[in-house]
Amino acid sequence: MTYVEGFVVAVPTANKDAYRKHAADAAPLFREFGVRRMVEAWGDDVPDGKINDFKGAVQARPDETVVFSWFEYPDRAARDAANEKIMSDPRMKEMGATMPFDGKRMIVGGFESILDDRGSGATGYVDGFVAPVPDANKERYRELAKMASDVFIEHGATRVVENWGDDVPGGEVTDYARAAHKKDGETVVFSWVEWPSREARDKGWEKVMADERMNPGPEEERPFDAKRMIYGGFVPIVEA
Repeated sequence: MTYVEGFVVAVPTANKDAYRKHAADAAPLFREFGVRRMVEAWGDDVPDGKINDFKGAVQARPDETVVFSWFEYPDRAARDAANEKIMSDPRMKEMGATMPFDGKRMIVGGFESILDDRGSGATGYVDGFVAPVPDANKERYRELAKMASDVFIEHGATRVVENWGDDVPGGEVTDYARAAHKKDGETVVFSWVEWPSREARDKGWEKVMADERMNPGPEEERPFDAKRMIYGGFVPIVEA
């Protein structure tokens, strides 16, 4: 299945156009290096959380917007080869010198896809999620995700992807473990749901939340701590 490099970053809101251009200019290089699909999605409906949230994950300031993005590769080997090229190519070094955001607060990691369900239609909106899951509950989590995916697609989603942490490094300032308040014996999951539009997403969520299948039982029996899941809605600004 697909291998994903997932990113979360805080970008000065005033730099939105500069960020979009920076990402769009880099896209042909990433494709050259082996990326099959690249999506950059700008924060649109990113709520504050009681325990953790996307803003806190990247230490976003009041004048910054959270960006949720990812690269898709055919496998881990293709991703590793691409990263070697990214780190050594002089064109990437030149672009890296003019990044319109604070790269020190960017969160990055590699994830193995454990579920990739597709509906029909184009992508115009993305719900992004990061959550900690006990290692022992991987299969139970995948089963629950598959059930939820069927519901999402039935109610208008165009794609549901769940990715299990594989190469998720710690960072000096920010990282996925801190973002999800990860505990020993847990793995971070990076996932998203694609929708045709914000309107379709809002209507879809109303139906999803009313669907009896989305009540998996008592909270203590669920395969992960949903209270530490961070989530938000994002508008794609670059897709290549």
